[in-house]
Amino acid sequence: MKIKQFIPAFDWLPNYSGAQLKGDLSAGLTVGVMLIPQGMAYAMIAGLPPIYGLYASTVPLIIYALLGTSRQLAVGPVAMVSLLTAAGIGTLAEGGTETYIALAIALAFFVGVIQFLLGVFRLGFLVNFLSHPVISGFTSAAALIIGLSQLKHLLGVDIARSHHVHEILMQAFEKINDINWATFAIGVVGIVLIKGVKKINKAIPGQLLAVVFGILSVWGLGLADQGVKILGEVPGQLPSFNLPAFDMGVFQNLIPVALAISLVSFMESIAVAKAIQSKHKNYKVVPNQELIALGMANIGGAFLQSYPVTGGFSRTAVNDQAGAKTGMASIISALLIILTLLFLTPLFFYLPKAILASVIMVAVFGLIDFKEATHLWYVDRSDFWMLMVTFVATLALGIEQGIGIGVILSVGFIIFSTTRPHVAKLGNIPGTHFYRNAERFEQVQEREDLLIVRFDAQLYFANINYFRDKLEELITAKGEALKAVIINAESINNMDSSAIQAIDDLVTDLRANGLEFFFTGVKGPVRDAMVKGHLVKKIGGQNFFMSVQEAVDCHDLHCNKTNRPKHLEFTSQTNAG
Repeated sequence: MKIKQFIPAFDWLPNYSGAQLKGDLSAGLTVGVMLIPQGMAYAMIAGLPPIYGLYASTVPLIIYALLGTSRQLAVGPVAMVSLLTAAGIGTLAEGGTETYIALAIALAFFVGVIQFLLGVFRLGFLVNFLSHPVISGFTSAAALIIGLSQLKHLLGVDIARSHHVHEILMQAFEKINDINWATFAIGVVGIVLIKGVKKINKAIPGQLLAVVFGILSVWGLGLADQGVKILGEVPGQLPSFNLPAFDMGVFQNLIPVALAISLVSFMESIAVAKAIQSKHKNYKVVPNQELIALGMANIGGAFLQSYPVTGGFSRTAVNDQAGAKTGMASIISALLIILTLLFLTPLFFYLPKAILASVIMVAVFGLIDFKEATHLWYVDRSDFWMLMVTFVATLALGIEQGIGIGVILSVGFIIFSTTRPHVAKLGNIPGTHFYRNAERFEQVQEREDLLIVRFDAQLYFANINYFRDKLEELITAKGEALKAVIINAESINNMDSSAIQAIDDLVTDLRANGLEFFFTGVKGPVRDAMVKGHLVKKIGGQNFFMSVQEAVDCHDLHCNKTNRPKHLEFTSQTNAG
């Protein structure tokens, strides 16, 4: 294999140009400036000291830039993963304590290992078990929880940490008379500033402007003395190298949330990476390599005090709009964060927590997707209810339980849809050799002596009883006039041993009742399975046809093996198409 497959950066580094550097420098600085307030804010969501948000914005970015296949994806702390981190370890330790910090770092390591292994063994398809409606419902509910969890900083009141919206709102209502109005005013102005600047130009770092406004307001007006809570001293140092906690007990406690973060963060990352890549035709996003890159970013970050990271929607969009051409933009962002850690942290002493709350609220409330729910209501009611159940479960039961229910719903829906697939009764379009669903086409003609059925799924142990029940129901409806059953197998892609045995029994029953039985349009892999299961011998090769019309004609002419045209002879070769 070429080294470019393992380290995609070697695909763009050898031909790196000044024009690319210009775009990367602009984008890197812009995203780096965004990362400073966002990183600290998201660390607060995760229950960590703000400095850990900056730590998570250094080494992981550089590793991903070298190993990732997307050239615009901006990796780092994100709101969703931060909330999942808090939900996963909040029951194991008190937020902000040394034990809590150690668990968050260990979580990053476990997430990295899981993602790396999923990539190596090419298991990226597992995220397909999280359907879009489930993710939308979960994301909207989690965004609501994240946003409301910042009310304590926005209002300047004490509200106990909770992952249940009703508890947060009740506490906020009880303490409405204790609001610190200076804090509230700073937070509101921060929200207005971030939203307003975004409408003017998305590339302008509205969060940084809000940070500057907050610091100058508190420092200039002496608002810290009036009860406005500030960050205080932020350590000015680079992250130190430490081994994450490898205790087996810790692993057992963290593995459920590590799995959830691994899949959810990859889904978020790959979705935005593919969306941005569609605008650029000079590279291709490779999902399994993305898993390896994100995994290594989390593993490397864990050794340098990072908590779990992934690719973020908002920063990636800004990165692309600001002109990012390659992963060098992410490296430049990381270097800017490193300079901030070394020299600029004293500037954040007077940063009010209300400003960080405003940064978080603007970011997460944009994730609440009302349009998707409305769209699904008109397009697919089952998907709508799946979204709503996940949304309500996440709000009522909590983050981990919500996503767990969402996964169960997704898998359950897949199982249900494959066990009860679409079955069509076909009729002939007059004047043609085409046969279509009689329930959808009014002009089709059905014959009383023929039952033509199309089964739109693979035949296997979980749906074979449904297949038989549906067929028997249709046979009964036809009555005594029925003479032959034709199965159009064009939509059957596979057939297991249970299906082979069931069809064997079905053929016996039909012939006992004097009915003919034909198969049409059987695909190669299905024919192979029927040959190996001796089903072809039981049915008779002369009863297999390329098209429905040929089967109908053969029935009308009372075809048999001797007078059947040669080109219709059944092929039992394992390599047949």
